[in-house]
Amino acid sequence: MAKTVPAPVKTPPAVDFEHSLDELEQLVARMEGGELSLDESLASFERGIGLFRHCQQSLQQAELRVRLLLDPDAPDGAEPFEPEL
Repeated sequence: MAKTVPAPVKTPPAVDFEHSLDELEQLVARMEGGELSLDESLASFERGIGLFRHCQQSLQQAELRVRLLLDPDAPDGAEPFEPEL
């Protein structure tokens, strides 16, 4: 009898973004502490760049979703939110 493999659990984008941002903040703090070796610093920098790019992509996708919600027929013409004072 063949075993069934459970489907991977998909992390919601907001949770994934928050996790990536938290990890990036921790990496920056460790790097700023000056306790890492050169190799550790380079590895942390490389990981940080990947996390930064992931966060940027998540923010761009969120912005697109907001634009589509504001004006589904012309998302490029949607006006950004104005802060309420």
